[in-house]
Amino acid sequence: MTSLRLLGLLLQDVLRDLFRHRGQYVLAVLTLASGLLLAGGGLLLVESLDRFVGRLEGMAKVVVYAAEGRSLEETALRLQRDPRFREVRRLSADENRKRFLSATREAGLLLESAGQDALPESLELTLRKDLASGGRAVEVGTSLRGLPGVGDVLVDQERLENLQHVARMLRSALATLGVVLLLAAGFATGNVIRMSILAREEEITIMRLVGASESFIRTPLLLEGAFLGLTGSLLALLGLFGLWLPVSRGVGNLSPMLVELARLGFFSGGSMLLLALVGSATGALGALWAFWSTRRAQREEEALMEGAG
Repeated sequence: MTSLRLLGLLLQDVLRDLFRHRGQYVLAVLTLASGLLLAGGGLLLVESLDRFVGRLEGMAKVVVYAAEGRSLEETALRLQRDPRFREVRRLSADENRKRFLSATREAGLLLESAGQDALPESLELTLRKDLASGGRAVEVGTSLRGLPGVGDVLVDQERLENLQHVARMLRSALATLGVVLLLAAGFATGNVIRMSILAREEEITIMRLVGASESFIRTPLLLEGAFLGLTGSLLALLGLFGLWLPVSRGVGNLSPMLVELARLGFFSGGSMLLLALVGSATGALGALWAFWSTRRAQREEEALMEGAG
């Protein structure tokens, strides 16, 4: 009962202080929300890119193109018996031409400038799952170059490895930027709570005189910071959803790639929980810094006064 009563008193103190300094705290929440909006936007972009790469990995194939004036009939029969491939699909030059024309708007002009015979017949090969990783798929592609009638071999996994490398670099850059933004937001929150501590300095001094521990004094401030951070996280999530929704529906003349990434989905439940926890932790750590820095300044001031006396 005592612990529940103490918890109730702490929550009352937190709510009272939030209402008393609501203007300052609104500013702190908006600062936190802006930092989390930018950091969360980067997280959403990386998550969508990972989904995109994962989907492409499931669709990745090895494509064998015929040399000029050659046929892939013999090679197709041989590869259909090859245990490395789950499926071998032969496409005529006419089928490749129709597919290309339906895939891009400028395809007709490109095909006309390159010549109607620019797209030869091909074989689309679906690898076994254990061979679908980048390195092993490239080895399989290399082994096909010497087969009869083969002019060129394209391995989708090679391009996927480049895309994965870009995703890793983007993740590292955005993680660094996110840390910087969260530090700035945490310090901004800490400064607001520090002003609250200074406004309650007389009250806190009385609490110390009657025997209140530092943890008892500090706990409401940490709860305030965590509440501000959680509120900032929720605002950031609402802002990101408001940006994501029109993009996923293709509103405006946006990049088709960006629209495709958005259509892969919004944050997963785990990512939303992570963003909420990061916001709460940022606010709480900002409050802890505010309490520690204010207490240190007070002790230095007390030491100077004792030395002067």
